[in-house]
Amino acid sequence: MRCETALFLLLCAVSFELSEPRHSQRVNRAGQWVALAVALFGAAILLEFTLHISFGIDTLLPCDLSKGDPYPGRPAAQTASGLVLLGISVILIRAKHRITIWAADIAAAALSVLVLALLSGEVFNALHLFSYSTRIHASQQTLICLILLTAVALMRRAERGVLSIFLGHGIGATTARIFGPFLILLPVTREIARVHVINAHIIPEHFVTAILSSIATMLAMILLLALVWRIRSMETEIHHLSLRDELTGVYNLRGFSLLSEQALLLARRSDLPLSVLFIDLDQLKQINDSFGHDAGSAFLAEVAEILKQTFRETDVIGRVGGDEFAIVCHGSKVAISIAAERLKAACALRNADAARRFPLSFSIGHATTEEHTRQSLKELLAEADKAMYEEKGRKRLERGYGKVAPAP
Repeated sequence: MRCETALFLLLCAVSFELSEPRHSQRVNRAGQWVALAVALFGAAILLEFTLHISFGIDTLLPCDLSKGDPYPGRPAAQTASGLVLLGISVILIRAKHRITIWAADIAAAALSVLVLALLSGEVFNALHLFSYSTRIHASQQTLICLILLTAVALMRRAERGVLSIFLGHGIGATTARIFGPFLILLPVTREIARVHVINAHIIPEHFVTAILSSIATMLAMILLLALVWRIRSMETEIHHLSLRDELTGVYNLRGFSLLSEQALLLARRSDLPLSVLFIDLDQLKQINDSFGHDAGSAFLAEVAEILKQTFRETDVIGRVGGDEFAIVCHGSKVAISIAAERLKAACALRNADAARRFPLSFSIGHATTEEHTRQSLKELLAEADKAMYEEKGRKRLERGYGKVAPAP
């Protein structure tokens, strides 16, 4: 590594340290000035290569003159390009405006492409894939420093801007972290395989290119299918969570309303009766006060389990309130009455268990669409709710008020 290269790579590392958010604004500004000096040095080197001139930069520090190099201290063009991009990355590291954020992301992307190209050249040369040398002019020490500084730049850019997706916790972030390495390694692996097969003279060169292109296409399709499958599974899970009650597993109010409206429209189209059953749990508050909220949650989950066992899979079961459940099913008034009695029998069977700490009890009301009427779901729920409160009132008159008694 040449002295000028080592110096400005060190200054680049210093500029990253000075730009850390924990430092004061004055220190951050100093880091930007150091980064500007690094970028200007790299730009001057590139200008020398382009115009075939010398600004005397290569003689700023002591250098080895024994090799006869006319510019013994001048870094390679690739190194100079990396210094320019690293300097820009540090200068724009705290960018807040859209244009400057885009510029910082573009600089980080260009820096990544440059470092990948240099690294690939070193790998190809180490594997002796070509009859000629693919070695770059930058030394291996310089390449290692560029790789490390690029990693720092990308991690700092990941704090904001488009690269922040890699640090998130959502679907996009997880997917990017999983598939990103495969997409980076796939082209390099394909090229290595292509050169190896060509050098082995087993398959004609044009067939090798065609075969490996087809394999790369298939691998890309497999990655795409895996990506789509993951996104679809996540969408299904999100859809499930948005329509289901987490505690009981039945539909929440949103899911119940959506599917119940569809069931009502289907019943009207088929000219079939639709029934609504409304359930209110008795003494849930007293259970929470006497036995704790865990017991109340277990009570809700147990009722939901009984409902799922009593009604059909095609019926819509939902938790529409804190202690209220509703069921919509295709059936007549007689059918819903039988279902309500089945539900009460299941409740009585559970209460017969001597180990129960509290009785399983709820009040039920139901309503059914009248023939040749177009009752809305809201009207049916209101009618079933009214019938439920009438039953709850009768229970209160019969039993009176009091704390939860243990099950017999």
